[in-house]
Amino acid sequence: MSEYRGVTRAALLLALTLIFQSLRFFIPLPPFLSTFLIGSLVNATLLIAAEKTGLWPALMIAAIAPVVAYFQQLLSLPLFILPVACGNMVYVGLFLTSLSRGRVLAIALGTVGKAGLLYGAFVWLLTVIAVPPKPAAAIMLAMSWPQLITGALGGLIATAVAKRLK
Repeated sequence: MSEYRGVTRAALLLALTLIFQSLRFFIPLPPFLSTFLIGSLVNATLLIAAEKTGLWPALMIAAIAPVVAYFQQLLSLPLFILPVACGNMVYVGLFLTSLSRGRVLAIALGTVGKAGLLYGAFVWLLTVIAVPPKPAAAIMLAMSWPQLITGALGGLIATAVAKRLK
């Protein structure tokens, strides 16, 4: 793949990731349902980026997405950008490093790694910083088992799309 083609592909996947992330502003879905829909689509684009553009472009998309989410007021504190970016990077990294052992295993490892990192990081963060109990409970819910579902669904979507891409 030429350098320009790779950069163009990565830029398009970044744009698609940010469009998916912004869907909640255009489609009136309940927050819990939008978490599953948007989370799955964003995770799918991360895996497609990893597979079709390589590690570094996918890691850049994984890092940029939570920064934009903060500016969209989807992350309540700037301190939350780092664990979300790290979770995305773990998802991409574990997927790519274990892809040679099988796609299902790669998706499972990436999903469990991301969910575990996010849950652990937010348990720790919410003990260090003062967040009122109600928002803290909502944050912990979003960073727990829904991450397993969105990671797995994102992997299924990415698998279906990757089969259709050259």
